[in-house]
Formats: sequence, C-alpha cells, structure tokens
Amino acid sequence: MSSRGQGTRERLVGIAAHLFAEHGYEGTSIEAVLRQAEVSRGALYHHFGGKEPLFEAVLEHVEADIARKVTAAANDKDPVDALRAGCRAWIRLAAAPAVRRIVLIDAPAVVGWQQWREIEERYALGLLKSVLHAIAEQGRFPTDRADLFAHMLLASMNEIALLIARADGDEHIIQQSEAAADELLARLVHA
Repeated sequence: MSSRGQGTRERLVGIAAHLFAEHGYEGTSIEAVLRQAEVSRGALYHHFGGKEPLFEAVLEHVEADIARKVTAAANDKDPVDALRAGCRAWIRLAAAPAVRRIVLIDAPAVVGWQQWREIEERYALGLLKSVLHAIAEQGRFPTDRADLFAHMLLASMNEIALLIARADGDEHIIQQSEAAADELLARLVHA
C-alpha cells in the first residue's frame, strides 16, 4: 500500500474511532465518516468493504492502543507488580469513551461474540500469559496453571470492565474495582 493510501486508511480509522466512540455503531453513518475524512465513498470502499469492516479496523486499532498502554503501565521488573499495574491500567482504560463504547458495548454485537473474544485473546491474553508464566517461574503457583489462570483473569478483568462501562466510568466503581482486582491478584499470587 502506498504511503498516501496508508494515510487515507489511518485517517478513516481515526475519524471513525472518534465517531463510533461518541455516537456508537448504530448512530454513526458512513456519510458522517466520509464528510469528516473528506474522502470519496470509493476511497472508503477501497480500504473497507463497508461500515462493519471499518468498525473491525477501528476495534483492532483501539485494542492495539489498549495493549500498548497496559504494557507501558506494567513496565516493572517484578512480574507481580507488573501484573497489578497492568490490571489497574485496564480498569482505568475501561472508563475511556472509546474503550467503553467500541470495545465493551458495541464490539460483541457488531462483530459477534466469537470474533470479539478472538480479538481480546490476541491482545490481552498474550500479555496475561506472559506475565503469569513469569510469576509461576518464581514458584508462586504451578507453571502448568499459568495459561488457565490467564484465561480466568482475562474473564474477571473483562467483567470488571463491563461493570465500569455500564456505570459510565463512575469513579467510585473504578476505585472499588481496583481494590477488588488487587485482592484477587494477591490471593492468586500470594503477594
């Protein structure tokens, strides 16, 4: 893809992400995206087959951004501290309008639960498996349970994120969620 084509694609994804976060999937029209991006319908369809593939690209973009932010927050030498910081970062990110609306509310309905889950696993599960294997290597739990614990922790953290999304990012709910996540992790890794 040419740099001009890549630039157009990135602009479409960025504008669509803003509109989907603000108005939701149903409330965002292709025409609104075209108008703000100042591109033709043909340019959009050259990169995306329609609104749903555009949403999927936005979802991938937002998930990659979440993974970068969680990884940056979890940048600690001690894997237990890194896990705690990463989980807290995810809890805080769940309150962000783009994450709340695109990833947690619209994605399961638009792309389907199975594909949403595959995307979540591709980004979040790999991070969790990596840090839990490092923690298991410290002898905090059997190494053969690290992958299973990663799945369990992903499910728990996503449920917390959904709770925060439904509460519109209420700070009290976020603080309770952080405390609950800290307690869960302490029990898991005996910290």
